[in-house]
Amino acid sequence: MASMNDTQGIHEATDRYKSQSAASKVRNVKFTTVSGEPVDLLYTPDDIKEINYLAEIGFPGEFPYTRGVHQTGYRGKLWTMRQFAGFGTPEDTNQRFKYLLEHGQTGLSTAFDLPTLMGRDADDPFSEGEVGICGVAVSSLADMEILFNGIPLDKVTTSMTINAPAAMILAFYIAVAEKQGLKSSVLRGTIQNDILKEYIAQKEWIYPPKPSMRIITDMFQYCAKELPQFNPISVSGYHIREAGSTAAQELAFTLAGGFAYIEHGIAAGMDVDEFAPRISYFFNSHLDFFEEIAKFRAARRIYAKRMKYKYGAKNPKSWILRFHTQTAGCTLTAQQPENNIVRTAIQALAGVLGGTQSLHTNSMDETLALPSDKAVKIALRTQQIIADETGVANTIDPLGGSYFVESLTTRMEEAAEQYFEKIELLGGVIPAIEQGFFQREIAEAAYRYQRELDQKDKIIVGVNQYIEEGEKVDIPLLSISHDVEILQKKRLANLKQSRNQQAVDKAIEELKQSAADGSNLMPHLLNATRNYVTLGEMCNSLIEHFGIYEEQAIF
Repeated sequence: MASMNDTQGIHEATDRYKSQSAASKVRNVKFTTVSGEPVDLLYTPDDIKEINYLAEIGFPGEFPYTRGVHQTGYRGKLWTMRQFAGFGTPEDTNQRFKYLLEHGQTGLSTAFDLPTLMGRDADDPFSEGEVGICGVAVSSLADMEILFNGIPLDKVTTSMTINAPAAMILAFYIAVAEKQGLKSSVLRGTIQNDILKEYIAQKEWIYPPKPSMRIITDMFQYCAKELPQFNPISVSGYHIREAGSTAAQELAFTLAGGFAYIEHGIAAGMDVDEFAPRISYFFNSHLDFFEEIAKFRAARRIYAKRMKYKYGAKNPKSWILRFHTQTAGCTLTAQQPENNIVRTAIQALAGVLGGTQSLHTNSMDETLALPSDKAVKIALRTQQIIADETGVANTIDPLGGSYFVESLTTRMEEAAEQYFEKIELLGGVIPAIEQGFFQREIAEAAYRYQRELDQKDKIIVGVNQYIEEGEKVDIPLLSISHDVEILQKKRLANLKQSRNQQAVDKAIEELKQSAADGSNLMPHLLNATRNYVTLGEMCNSLIEHFGIYEEQAIF
């Protein structure tokens, strides 16, 4: 029998096994990952013989962080359980925040409605019919004060999923903290602020790329000085994956965007170690269990190498890729929605085994409506069961050393590096966006996957297999009343009547001047916020100088 160190013996035995098994009967399905990558019948030491353990895998909390960013893993601290919440009025979402905190959630995550995401107020004609529907409506500091009423911002971490108007929303958040008597330096949390991902996948932009990157570097500079514990950006692969990308595309396009932000920060005159430790990431945990775990491990390794060797970061905190994970909303089905509880649990487990720092688990009804109280509690309990009942938090990176997982991790890294080369040949991330590279790659991947579903090469239970004819969905759904829009418009009208209009006009003019002269925008946004200038008014004042982005048609 070959020993673990008998390379030739293992190779010969593997060849013998595969030769014998080749004639055996197998099911008539494609043995590939969800992303279409081929999966071998068996993995052995042969598949990882080229991997140098110390250089490529190493130990948790040590470069290149393949096995995790903390030396004690979840033994030291569990991941943050951060359920996404936001709907209706600020009062509605405030109640949901408190409900989640009472049931054991350890961090807040805020979803904003479409008008807010687009930098429009509730009374904007383009907001009609959308106020409070897909998230909470926030048009001013007054709304933000209600949203976080009774929630001590020095005691919780808050994540805010917003991009084009992220600077304004951050100014609102800082001003709320001030009204609680808190200094900005105590605030902890993350604002997404990933505009490159918007151009690539989600399409919620306002300004063109160049001024958008200026706003983001202004935020980097301001937060480095005033909010040292707050993450001014969360580079998001989640929405890239939801748009139909493969796992390798999600990994490569996300990290390419992150490196673009790093380069713009350096170009703005900042030392990389001044801002890189506060950059966080946000990944999707999709259906293919092992592929997702390999993706997370590869992400840490790629990031550490690039930050140390390409960007010259000297602070080890700059080498560490910290990330939030959300289970895959695009995998939820309207058919047999209770099945989504199982899908979410498996995806959440992959995120945990991949070493995530925080986690959101989708609710079973999210493909039909915003989640109900019961559904969101089940989603939270899913995380708590994984943490407290399964034993997976007892040891770090328990799948490390798996022939399959290590091989897949290396293949994921290689695929990402190939994409980095293609992006560089196109001139970088922004030129690649303008040429439609990312959009085409994602569209082609989504098309391939849909064809596999149509041909039943891939199975989705309840959708293209195990279908129940005449099925009726029998779960309670959350409905948003049109009264929300009426209330928000009335609140905004009252605000505009009661505020000091002279101070408002002065703050807007100063903001416009800052946009023109290149000074940091954040102090001027804060001044406007304190004078109750609305979100839409701030965004529109910057449009006058920055303009509006229009995407080129891609065929």
